[in-house]
Amino acid sequence: MTPQKPIAPACERNQGPILEVLRHYFHDRRRVLEIGSGTGQHAVFFAPALPNAIWQTSDVEENLPGIRLWLDDAALPNLPPPLVLDVTGPWPQQRFDAVFSANSLHIMPWTAVEQFFAGVGRVLEPGGVLAVYGPFNYGGAYTSDSNREFDGWLKQRSGSSGIRDFEAVDRLANGIGCELVKDHTMPANNRLLVWRRR
Repeated sequence: MTPQKPIAPACERNQGPILEVLRHYFHDRRRVLEIGSGTGQHAVFFAPALPNAIWQTSDVEENLPGIRLWLDDAALPNLPPPLVLDVTGPWPQQRFDAVFSANSLHIMPWTAVEQFFAGVGRVLEPGGVLAVYGPFNYGGAYTSDSNREFDGWLKQRSGSSGIRDFEAVDRLANGIGCELVKDHTMPANNRLLVWRRR
């Protein structure tokens, strides 16, 4: 029996609005690292729209078979095989001029969020762009009732998960020499934060 490609409905809903923003910042990028590629859906949607960039998927080992199914099916020249990347472990030796991650920071523990940014600091070139999509709190407050409910669900599932404060995340980005370019409002009470490395 042929294995079925994993499908995340959220990816299908958000990939269009995310791509609209990424086109602006990634049109001249050559090497993009996607951290936490999940199913691989985002990669196969973004890569043909950004043909000048090698889009490098990555995730923890158990998610790689699903990503490979999407990549093999798409057979795109700018989608190399996925890399094993747990942000708390070894990072790739390559350097990238852009890094993208969606719906990852609220799933990992805060210590892993710190390691995420430390790792990005090692692989992102000067002038590189970091784009992170997901829900964020501002001044410690939820931006919507649905985000409050989602945060409760996350914490129930794992005490170390939860919607992150924008200010705390921005400090980590500043710590690796990244300055906020723009905080984009996205559908379903999400944000797309874009930083550029000095």
